[in-house]
Amino acid sequence: MKGAKPKVDNVIPMKGDAPRPVPNAPDWMSSEGRAVWDRLAPELVRKERLEPHHEDMFAGFCEATADFIELTQCIALEGRTYVVETRNGMQQKKTANWQARIDAIANMRQLGAVFGMSPVDDARVSSGGQGDLFDEVMRKLNGGN
Repeated sequence: MKGAKPKVDNVIPMKGDAPRPVPNAPDWMSSEGRAVWDRLAPELVRKERLEPHHEDMFAGFCEATADFIELTQCIALEGRTYVVETRNGMQQKKTANWQARIDAIANMRQLGAVFGMSPVDDARVSSGGQGDLFDEVMRKLNGGN
C-alpha cells in the first residue's frame, strides 16, 4: 500500500462507553418483584444509579412495587370497603388490602427517592446533590469564574 502511514491522532475514538451490564435480580425475590426489577433496572444502570452495593435496597423497592400491583388487583376484585354491624349501626370499613396498599406506596416513595424514581427525586439525584456549600465562594476568592 502506498501513502502516508496512519497517525494515532487521526483515529476517531468511539462515541460513548460500552453499555454496562444489568445485574440479575437476587434469587430470593418474588417472581413479581423480579418482573419489576427486569423492567426498571436497565434504566437505572444507564443512569448510573444501580451500583452493586445498592442492589438490596433496589430489590426492596421492586418488592414494594410488586406488592402495590398485587394489592391494586385485589382491591379491584374485592372492593375497597366492607360493611359491618356495630353497636352504632352499620358502618363501612376499609379492607386490609386498602391499608396494605397505602403501606406499599409509602415504601415505594421512601425507597424510590433514593434512586430518583419520581420527577422531583430524579431532578435532585441528577443535579449531583448540594455539593460543597463554600465551593463557589472559594473558587471566586481564588480568581476562578
